[in-house]
Amino acid sequence: MDNLIDVLIPVDAETAEALASAEERLEIGRYVSELMRRRRAQSRVMRAIADLKQEAHANGLTDDDVDEELKAWRAERHA
Repeated sequence: MDNLIDVLIPVDAETAEALASAEERLEIGRYVSELMRRRRAQSRVMRAIADLKQEAHANGLTDDDVDEELKAWRAERHA
């Protein structure tokens, strides 16, 4: 991991004890970084879905219309 930055986060005493090791902190840091990357990616996907849904509604489609289109697309894809 490049560009590492130490951050201070509140944890309980047992967790603080487990993080006394520099090796353990690096491992947990990698885990937290990956977790946040996934969360950011998920947020982008959710925003894109919300934008598409808003556009569909603006064009007169309902949620049911969109669901039916998705079902048809999936059926074609798996045929």
